[in-house]
Amino acid sequence: MDNGDIESNSDDNLRAPIGRKYRPVVDNDSAVLEMSSMDPSGSSSSSSALPVLHQAPFKKVNATSQENIDEVVDEEANRPQRDSKLELFGFDSLVNILGLKSMTEEQSVEPSSPRDGENISITQGRPKTSELKLGTLMGVFVPCLQNILGIIYYIRFSWIVGMAGIWESLLVVAFCGSCTFLTGISLSAIATNGAMKGGGPYYLIGRALGPEVGVSIGLCFFLGNAVAGSLYVLGAVETFLKAVPAAGIFRETITRVNGTVVPEPIQSPSSHDLQIYGIVVTILLCFIVFGGVKMINRVAPAFLIPVLFSLFCIFIGIAVAKKDHPSPGITGLSLTSFKENWGPDYQNTNNAGIPDPDGDVSWNFNAMVGLFFPAVTGIMAGSNRSASLKDTQRSIPIGTLAATLTTTAMYVVSVLLFGALATREKLLTDRLLTATVAWPFPAIIYIGIILSTLGAALQSLTGAPRLLAAIANDDILPVLNYFKVVEGKEPYIATLFTAFLCIGCVVIGNLDLITPTITMFFLLCYAGVNLSCFLLDLLDAPSWRPRWKFHHWSLSLLGAFLCIVIMFLISWSFTVVSLALASLIYYYVSIKGKAGDWGDGFKSAYFQLALRSLRSLGANQVHPKNWYPIPLIFCRPWGKLPENVPCHPKLADFANCMKKKGRGMSIFVSILDGDYHECAEDAKEATKQLATYIDYKRCEGVAEIVVAPNMSEGFRGIVQTMGLGNLKPNIVVMRYPEIWRRENLTEIPATFVGIISDCIVANKAVVIVKGLDEWPNEYQRQYGTIDLYWIVRDGGLMLLLSQLLLTKESFESCKIQVFCIAEEDNDAEALKADVKKFLYDLRMQAEVIVINMKSWDGQTEGGAQQDESIGAYNGAQQRIATYMEDMKSRAEKEGTQLMADGKPVVVDEHQVEKFLYTTLKLNSTILRYSRMAAVVLVSLPPPPVNHPAYLYMEYMDLLVENVQRLLIIRGYRRDVVTLFT
Repeated sequence: MDNGDIESNSDDNLRAPIGRKYRPVVDNDSAVLEMSSMDPSGSSSSSSALPVLHQAPFKKVNATSQENIDEVVDEEANRPQRDSKLELFGFDSLVNILGLKSMTEEQSVEPSSPRDGENISITQGRPKTSELKLGTLMGVFVPCLQNILGIIYYIRFSWIVGMAGIWESLLVVAFCGSCTFLTGISLSAIATNGAMKGGGPYYLIGRALGPEVGVSIGLCFFLGNAVAGSLYVLGAVETFLKAVPAAGIFRETITRVNGTVVPEPIQSPSSHDLQIYGIVVTILLCFIVFGGVKMINRVAPAFLIPVLFSLFCIFIGIAVAKKDHPSPGITGLSLTSFKENWGPDYQNTNNAGIPDPDGDVSWNFNAMVGLFFPAVTGIMAGSNRSASLKDTQRSIPIGTLAATLTTTAMYVVSVLLFGALATREKLLTDRLLTATVAWPFPAIIYIGIILSTLGAALQSLTGAPRLLAAIANDDILPVLNYFKVVEGKEPYIATLFTAFLCIGCVVIGNLDLITPTITMFFLLCYAGVNLSCFLLDLLDAPSWRPRWKFHHWSLSLLGAFLCIVIMFLISWSFTVVSLALASLIYYYVSIKGKAGDWGDGFKSAYFQLALRSLRSLGANQVHPKNWYPIPLIFCRPWGKLPENVPCHPKLADFANCMKKKGRGMSIFVSILDGDYHECAEDAKEATKQLATYIDYKRCEGVAEIVVAPNMSEGFRGIVQTMGLGNLKPNIVVMRYPEIWRRENLTEIPATFVGIISDCIVANKAVVIVKGLDEWPNEYQRQYGTIDLYWIVRDGGLMLLLSQLLLTKESFESCKIQVFCIAEEDNDAEALKADVKKFLYDLRMQAEVIVINMKSWDGQTEGGAQQDESIGAYNGAQQRIATYMEDMKSRAEKEGTQLMADGKPVVVDEHQVEKFLYTTLKLNSTILRYSRMAAVVLVSLPPPPVNHPAYLYMEYMDLLVENVQRLLIIRGYRRDVVTLFT
């Protein structure tokens, strides 16, 4: 076999039609070329130094002979393990190379290489096909035709022509037919966009609009189908009892009189007869449904063929009818009757539909639409049985649209024929005009009515349980777990439940109040299908590639609009009831349902909206009026956290405090030390764990884990690259490393100072939380004050954060105090007045307190201080002196200049004392004025240039000493508040 044969066979396999069984691709198949490097001994007959293909002996195998394939597999399995199997690509089989294993599954999983010697089929992962599958005719066209051709045509259609006239009847047919035809186009587009499981419209709507919308509309559609089955059963039983009055068990008196010149009595079947016969018929139909698809496939023609024959007899009877034959009022096909019946003649009628000037029922065009629309429903009957179809992508479009066009054309022709056949009085008074004119005798029509309604009931009892089982199998609502069914099996429990609902409605008997709601459920489902196609077509994601090309988003939008219009034309009150029920189911699913990501259209819409919003933001600075805090929460702890706790619990609480009414985004990041190639999978697991944890803490944000050699390099990469455009984080939030000296963590000072320096270079604001363990959650109400020590200009960030704290329940009882530091006494009053005016213009209520702190005069007054800070001050002096002596002695031994943290340092001892004294004075002031404050906010001093990180940590320790809860804040070179509207 040469390479050309190999390529030819491979192409043939890939082009195999749907349904063809692919032969398995094994590791050592002849279509897989094995590669090996050149023999290092140089014994190759070729003098070239390039590697050559390993000349493995290929054995010709007949692809259709499974015995030959097994023989080759056994032979090749015994070969030495040194033979490579495409090791260069890191895969063991052609299945994984092509990615077919994951692509054929609805929810992709992590691909894993199969074990050596494992025999894997190309079709692995696809839904298992059952033995019996239906084609376009019996699977879609016939069920749709049986559902559409119902009792409305036989007993009400001629009456509609008489009441609305020919032209308005044509308008009604065109209006309703356009709605279902446009819905059929949308259904065809979605159904041909990929493999389709059971559930029909529910599956399509749920995958396009999300689980909540899909389940809510799907359950409503299930209820509509289940109750519609009882309507069809009652229609069949009532027609049977009218045709054979002697079959009635209970007798009922004559109650109504028709409106003819010579009054004739109209007998009405007993409600008890309807109930008894209805229950029996429902049980018999359930036995047929229990027989499965095979039984339904056999029975369906028995119901449909007599119906089609009865329609043929009606048209023959119309053609041969003459004046007053076969009944008075029949004119035959007359142009005069056509002209007389052209316009509408709406009249009041009694409850039986007989014209009566004193009747309680009035009719108009809207009422005609509501009366006729059930005659065009049923287009979903084929898609409801999608799991039983051989080829859904071919059968659903052709079968559904063919049934829709066929019945609509028949209705249009019937309007013209009925309008020319009889007088208006005859059209309005003879409810069974179709039976009157049928050739050769009326009994054929009774048989047609009974079988058409029974066929529609059979399709409802077949589709509704499969719809319920499909909803249950998606495992969104735990309450529906009882109706789950293994793929390929019959949904017996769901069928019993559907039969129970149907029998219950049959026992009620009077379904006049429920019937409009059923129509609303169908229209709601049709609107959902149209909106799904509209959304998918408008977004046009790369995965949107339907085989059905005759669609456009404008047609789907028009179809959805027609559905809504028809709903309100029929009854605005029932429309509100249906929408309210669907909304309640949606709300219940959103609360009790399990989260599911089906790749619905809303996710794509959110993506497109995010892209547009990101582009509209541009790259310019955000105006202070539009500024939102986007905190970068640094979860890496200074120390250890308990297992399975990826972030300090109070960091999420603090992140929520930086948002107004929960609006805003937080980015939780952590760094995993190590090599990226080795720790990539660990980072993915850690990201999932962190995302789950912040969801548990009810904090809106995203989680990111970065692998880096150390914390400093990892954070430097994060602060440069995290975010997109103007959606980059603008505040870095982290915990103050209070344990660095207690735990003797000598690497913390350099890392901590490096992070602050990186934030300053990257122009990021910094918020450092000291006392994070004592930070209150949302249920711990705080009292007292929020004290701000506003030392340097920070763009108003400290003021804004204090206002955001007040919006939280835990701090809403607090008041704000702003402490301004004045260097001279004569500056105090002017500074206080300026700050008050500034806060007033910012719409912030706060008390302003000015504190005089004279500049350092070179004299150490620390010994005279009698407060709690003196001990910390003296300790810091001693530790710094010891540290400096160690550095100097080390530099003298090595003969180099002073080095710290790998960098040369220049330390002015006079400046060190100045820094220590300044932090001492500030700490003393905080303890004096803010000892009882709920939280203190103070400006963050930048790390001094050329000072060791250890010295900066000593300054910071002295600043935060004995302060229970402190936020150390540094703004950035942007204003986050503005005075102007």
